[in-house]
Amino acid sequence: MFTGIIEEVGQVARIGGGSLVINCAKVIEDVHLGDSIAVNGVCLTVTHFDKSGFTADVMPETVRRTSLAELKKGSPVNLERALTLASRLGGHIVSGHIDGTGEIVKFADEGNAILMTVSADSGLLRYIVEKGSVALDGISLTVARVTDRDFTVSLIPHTRGVTNLGSKKTGSPINIETDVLGKYVEKMLKGSNAPAKAQSNMTLDFLRENGF
Repeated sequence: MFTGIIEEVGQVARIGGGSLVINCAKVIEDVHLGDSIAVNGVCLTVTHFDKSGFTADVMPETVRRTSLAELKKGSPVNLERALTLASRLGGHIVSGHIDGTGEIVKFADEGNAILMTVSADSGLLRYIVEKGSVALDGISLTVARVTDRDFTVSLIPHTRGVTNLGSKKTGSPINIETDVLGKYVEKMLKGSNAPAKAQSNMTLDFLRENGF
């Protein structure tokens, strides 16, 4: 689990052949093999590390579901280590399992903030609500407004300065993880799709007749 509070912006050293090599410093200070690190919001497992960074395997399903295929050598990536019980939950609960990708369609200045609008398909937008939380490239953000085609978040200068959003442009793809609580609530309201259990014929009379 993660919080969506980015610890460091790393740089892609190599990608291809089912693996991703990231140059970084902070997130490998206490790293171990098998640890989870979110890369642009994607939960990946550390398979190798040294003083310059770490390597993670990337499955085809991960590439299909995310924007990792757009990365190239030198691309900046948001990094966050997995949450510990001693950590402050400064963002929101983020699983690192990307629901899909969107596309940045507009930036607009608003006072000391920048409004960023992201288009997404209806299957994602149904879980995005005004004033709710969403993780974009692993960054915990609050939704300012939602339409039937897109949604908008408000960015303070600090957020753009310490994440990869400073390098994003109109047309850039971005990973989207919707709030997991909404998906669970929806399923509970719909009810279980599991088949009903067959009713047992075991009764007290049956037990008595058979010597119990």
